Amino acid sequence: MTDTPRIRTRFAPSPTGLLHIGGARTALFNFLFARHHGGEFLLRIEDTDRARSTAEATQVILDGLAWLGLTADAPPVYQTSREARHREVALQLLEQGNSYRCFATKEELDQMRAEAIAAGRPPRYDGRWRDRDASEAPEGTPFAIRLRAPREGATEVDDLVQGTVRVANAELDDMIILRSDGTPTYLHAVVVDDHDMGITHVIRGDDHLTNTFRQIQIYHAMGWETPRFAHIPLIHGADGAKLSKRHGAVSVLEFEREGFLPEALCNYLLRLGWGHGDAEILSRDEAISLFDLDGVGRAASRMDYAKLTHLNGVWLRQADDARLAEDVIRRLSENRDLTLDDTAKARIQLLMPALKERAKTLVELAQSAAFLARPLPLPFEPKAEAQLTEEAREMLAALAEKLANTEFTAAGVDAALRAFAEESGKKLGQVAQPLRAALTGSTTSPPIDATLAALGRTEALARIAAVSHS
Repeated sequence: MTDTPRIRTRFAPSPTGLLHIGGARTALFNFLFARHHGGEFLLRIEDTDRARSTAEATQVILDGLAWLGLTADAPPVYQTSREARHREVALQLLEQGNSYRCFATKEELDQMRAEAIAAGRPPRYDGRWRDRDASEAPEGTPFAIRLRAPREGATEVDDLVQGTVRVANAELDDMIILRSDGTPTYLHAVVVDDHDMGITHVIRGDDHLTNTFRQIQIYHAMGWETPRFAHIPLIHGADGAKLSKRHGAVSVLEFEREGFLPEALCNYLLRLGWGHGDAEILSRDEAISLFDLDGVGRAASRMDYAKLTHLNGVWLRQADDARLAEDVIRRLSENRDLTLDDTAKARIQLLMPALKERAKTLVELAQSAAFLARPLPLPFEPKAEAQLTEEAREMLAALAEKLANTEFTAAGVDAALRAFAEESGKKLGQVAQPLRAALTGSTTSPPIDATLAALGRTEALARIAAVSHS
């Protein structure tokens, strides 16, 4: 009795651009599936397109995965470092008679394609060198190596998401596995790498399904065990069209810049095409415990930015205050109009529990905290300016005298404000709104008592004085 191999999944992006949201979800599903089954999650950088693959794009992918907390269990494998192995397998197939040399020229292939299209047929290689001897080609003629694919029957995939899918072998041609310049093709390299890395489950977008039929033929030709495949549906925009920039943020690091928490984005992506009862808010540990491929649906998912933003607000309120303050301070440090000294940073940290109650993103959170680091004189929003009537300014001058002798804690200033309102025959809101405008330049802020306590006596009285004496 043989042991069942340990489950191994992989995420295999091409570093020809950004890490997009669909790729992030694919990485997440591979990570969770491996963790759920006690297996390994690996990373392979498929950089064979040397003209378009860049070190910068590779770093963006690595940074995006790190931000999402999707840590591979081994250093990444770079596909270009394995070209000798890819060639070795192609030549082994040649030696076995499972591949052959094709001497067709570019002009012949172009003509073949044009004739097929003109006749209304799919443009496929016609197999003209499949059964010819290489000696028939002029000496020194460059050649590609093509897989000798089966022509009868069908190639079948027992897909863990899509179910059983098959294609007639007559619909597939003899694909190139090694180009005439000696470089391997992508479809061939992927099979060799997945085999050598011991990948047991290939979880990827359903746009790769047609590739899978061709790749399975390489596995069979080599006598290798085929991994299990799971092709997950793509993510579309709310209008059902392919997700693009016009729908909003698409790349992972765009979401980071726009103020989303990685745990919120992962939570959202998890529920985008996978379900477990009514569970909505799931931690990483809960996701690992629950995730399996039987919960993945077959229909394309639609990106709902409003739902993601709402979910992000939920995660913000649960997040550690010190962590949020650090992020807010980093974002505010880019604004030259602010004074982010140690005093301002302390105010932000002190008020964070109240600030995060209203924000949906870290960008909103930073905007709401900015008043804590603004030097005098404050800029005023029009609605805040309207609060500061002559009567209100006089009231604030009187209030300042009371606050000057108040214990500057939230409880202390709350008691002082209530007492002042009662003594002056006003409702608390009639005192709090002009005060909020004077302190923040806005008509919205955390509770006024917490805001006063965070600013501290000296700064609060200076801000009141700036409007009551103007």
